[in-house]
Amino acid sequence: MKKKTIYYWSPYLTEIATTKAVINSAQAVNRYSKIYEASIIDVAGEFQKKKIDLINKKINLIELPIFNYISYLPKYGKIKSRFSYMLIFFLSFFPLRKLLKKNEPEFIIIHLITSLPLVLFYLFNFKTKCILRISGYPIMDKYRIFAWKILLKKIHIVTCPTIATYNHLLSLNIVPQSKLKILYDPIINVSEINTKKKEELNFKNENFDLAVGRLTKQKNFNFLVNCYSKLVKEFPDIKLLIIGNGEERQDLQKKINKLNLESNIELLPFVDNIFPFFKNANCFLLSSLWEDPGFVLVEASFTRTFVITSDCKNGPEEIIKKNNAGFVYHMNDEDDFIEKYKKFKNSTESNLISLKKRALIKSKEFSIFNHSVKLISIVKNITTDI
Repeated sequence: MKKKTIYYWSPYLTEIATTKAVINSAQAVNRYSKIYEASIIDVAGEFQKKKIDLINKKINLIELPIFNYISYLPKYGKIKSRFSYMLIFFLSFFPLRKLLKKNEPEFIIIHLITSLPLVLFYLFNFKTKCILRISGYPIMDKYRIFAWKILLKKIHIVTCPTIATYNHLLSLNIVPQSKLKILYDPIINVSEINTKKKEELNFKNENFDLAVGRLTKQKNFNFLVNCYSKLVKEFPDIKLLIIGNGEERQDLQKKINKLNLESNIELLPFVDNIFPFFKNANCFLLSSLWEDPGFVLVEASFTRTFVITSDCKNGPEEIIKKNNAGFVYHMNDEDDFIEKYKKFKNSTESNLISLKKRALIKSKEFSIFNHSVKLISIVKNITTDI
């Protein structure tokens, strides 16, 4: 029997957690479903560097552009990145329409630059059914709410990564409740992570705290630098690693230098395998202003790394705070962060182990297997309802 096709639409400028979610989701469908087959659309050449990995994971790549222009687009800065998104929108409009008309996949799941497929489905009729995957906490204003109410009329399902986001969208009355579903991200690939975390950590300092993410305003690493400038007075030997790329790197490094924290805080570039760092870290610190749910938060929990997190929306509430699985401080409150950090330092090993176990249990709900079971159930119900 020929399998039904599911396409994934998720063009990106820089490496982000959503990219991993798309690949894991497609892999999960292909691995666990006997009915559906998943393919990823390469919109501007962004997935070319992952081609070998996709082949190994038996994921088909559908190459949309005439040439791979992603490398020529500006990637950082609010204005420059928006220019790039607009260019991708216009250059991909007719190629995506043609692809959907010609191939007629059963479903297309859209993650990033969703405005293009949303507009296409509003303007044209396709046999393909569209699923909007909310990636990250949606920042809504009255104009976006108005646009979504119009554009989502032809969308079959909207999936939410957390219960809080589900309730938030439900309260806005953007789509009927019957179209809203909770679908946890496929963050944990158990066998892959267990293999990766065994790799030797090639890092000279074996006693460090860890923060991971894009160096952007959202991740709020500037807050951590401020906190460590105070903590070093009591703990002069503490070491913080911040791993990631982004537009704030230069400003963060200048601040570290200005506060004479070069021996206490180190910025490292993005690494393909973060798990040896998780495994060897004293604790994982999340300082974000918002997350939904926070991939590194789940990965740290699964790797049994103790978590100290802000109470930002939405992930920490559901993963850590609700389950008493780590320490939570009030967002942007330096005194509260320092208090929770000292509490961590003074905690007994048995208490930390107990909290880490609870975080581990919760993190397993974000496995690619659990994701596949829920996703396949959702698409089957769509087919049945029509």
